[in-house]
Amino acid sequence: MPIHDPVPRRLELDYVDMHTAGEPVRIVTRGYPDLAGETVLEQRRDAKGRFDRLRRAMMLEPRGHAGMYGVIPVRPALPASAMAVLFTHNEGYSTMCGHATVALGRYVVDAKLVPVVEPITRFTIEAPCGPLALSCAVQDGKVTNVAFESVPAFVHARDLSVAVEGFGRVLCDIAYGGAYYAILPSSRMGLDFFAAPVEDLVAAAGALTDTIRSGMTIRHPTEPDLGFLYGTIFTDDAPAGEESWNLCVFAERQIDRSPTGSGVTARMALDHARGLVGLGQGRVFRGISGEPFSGRVTRADPTLAGAVRVEVSGMAYYAGRGTFVIEPEDPLGYGFDLARRFGDVRS
Repeated sequence: MPIHDPVPRRLELDYVDMHTAGEPVRIVTRGYPDLAGETVLEQRRDAKGRFDRLRRAMMLEPRGHAGMYGVIPVRPALPASAMAVLFTHNEGYSTMCGHATVALGRYVVDAKLVPVVEPITRFTIEAPCGPLALSCAVQDGKVTNVAFESVPAFVHARDLSVAVEGFGRVLCDIAYGGAYYAILPSSRMGLDFFAAPVEDLVAAAGALTDTIRSGMTIRHPTEPDLGFLYGTIFTDDAPAGEESWNLCVFAERQIDRSPTGSGVTARMALDHARGLVGLGQGRVFRGISGEPFSGRVTRADPTLAGAVRVEVSGMAYYAGRGTFVIEPEDPLGYGFDLARRFGDVRS
């Protein structure tokens, strides 16, 4: 339903649009209000509580769509950070986003927010899940590749048996790569990864996510705000070590066009826990756009039992820039979800 600004006034938000492997990244560059809180998670709570209408305005129609993704720069808590960010989507606020981090790597270097060093420019970006170490390959002043090492990644549950209505009992794993994902080959739900219609994959993944969310409590080892299942990742049946395709269905059945950076992190942590990849070994992943991400287990992390650090790399490109205008008299100024039935609009 439409949301009206409680204080009628004209608002303007400047933005830069990018994409990483086809997945959009809309970065706010001016006009977003200051948030309360010392940490990124505290500012995330304030954004959800006081300014969620601005997320809707940027993510939903008429300016966005159900697959839009965004970045809101906020105050860093660590003095050495190049920037701190919130991640947004059609339903709310992610705790981590790899494809957006890749885009931010290029954005930071191009905007000269850090000293640019060739051949590698290194800096830190703070996400809600923690600090991310970025390494940007630079040649003749231009970024050619972006890699980031994420927060500690680990397996939360292995060989979890879940009774999903319409599919019976399904075996899956849950792993964390800055966000929690259920991970399994789609074949376990009777769907050929490459032959099944995408809408069937999305419906099945959403059903699994809903079932786990309703029947299982997930607690992050240190931060309560991070303890929830973000989505489900369906994979193909490629053997360990070979190139693999996957589909990430997150938030409220939103499809990631990229291979999903936090999902690649979680998948590599799961492969490592199963003894399928060792330290220093990598793998290539592709999402529905067909463009690749690379993942590599870099080291064990002593802060959490069984945790590892994973490096993910890819490339981002610019798609546009501009200014959004929100007029106080516009009944749809703060965005709307496209209804599935006209009866939902009428009610």
